[in-house]
Amino acid sequence: MKTFLAIAVGALLAAGAGTVLAQQAAPALATGVCSACHGPEGHSVSPVFPNLAGQQSAYITLQLDAFRGHLRGDPNAQAYMWGMASQLSDDTIKSLADYYSAQKPMHEPAADPSLLAEGEKIYTQGVPAQGVPACATCHGANAAGAGAFPRLAGQHVDYLIAQLQGFKSGTRSNAPIMLAVVRTMTDQQMKAAANYAASR
Repeated sequence: MKTFLAIAVGALLAAGAGTVLAQQAAPALATGVCSACHGPEGHSVSPVFPNLAGQQSAYITLQLDAFRGHLRGDPNAQAYMWGMASQLSDDTIKSLADYYSAQKPMHEPAADPSLLAEGEKIYTQGVPAQGVPACATCHGANAAGAGAFPRLAGQHVDYLIAQLQGFKSGTRSNAPIMLAVVRTMTDQQMKAAANYAASR
């Protein structure tokens, strides 16, 4: 399956040299090959794969570049994205990022409403006693993100938890800021923060 998808990406990109053609190729890629995991408008059907609709263009660009350069080494990155991103040019990466950023974000209800109060406190105030800063400092009061800092609102709760766990374990090591942020966080705190952020 992965070989087929890689070939499909290559075929779709064969005519994508240059910025103009890359812009034309991006919607075809997004609604074709990429939609198998992320949905045609960036609304994924599984928490294994992130929602991309409304995500910050700069963040998507950084991640696709990291996949292409094998700089993001978490298991799902290696399994699904290393091969796919290897076929992408700089122009196509930028155009894909812009396409997904322009799509309407999803609203993700809290997976566990009982964690919202704790999650709000962590998100807005951090955990000073553990050296954990407020998530809102980088991701914004409404978790919409900004530039290289990703949108968290509307993301799958389980996906966010998995990323936090990956930062803590070191399996996802391409975001030094996050490695420091989650270093002392407990599983409970990560779940609470993810529930709150996703529900914004």
